[in-house]
Amino acid sequence: MSTVDAAKIWSLNYRVLLSVISCAESEICALGLESKELFLLAEIDEHPFPAELATTLSMPKPTVTVYLKRLEAAGFVRREIDPTDLRRHRLLLTPAGRKVAADGLALLSAEFDKRLGRLTVGQQKELKRLLERIV
Repeated sequence: MSTVDAAKIWSLNYRVLLSVISCAESEICALGLESKELFLLAEIDEHPFPAELATTLSMPKPTVTVYLKRLEAAGFVRREIDPTDLRRHRLLLTPAGRKVAADGLALLSAEFDKRLGRLTVGQQKELKRLLERIV
């Protein structure tokens, strides 16, 4: 049995993630996005189908559909028929979508970097190593 409180570690990790998102939220909104839409955009290249996105992001399919409609209307995403299965639509980032995703991820990265700056370079490497091991 572990002597470390796993729930406490999970809670701390969750608080870090929420604080990063919260601090970057207004700047992400200024890009014309909600933070959840940013995460969706960031996954489209690797998961170009709505059902895959829902699974990857642990989001309900109807929620993904709502976000995708908004992202399409904003000109960040477009759909095309999947050439391997004409019944499905493949999602593609538009150039504007690619730019806004990169800008939004840069905002999150900068905010997270502020927290990492509290650690030494060695501690940052160790944190990365530990997270990779957990994942």
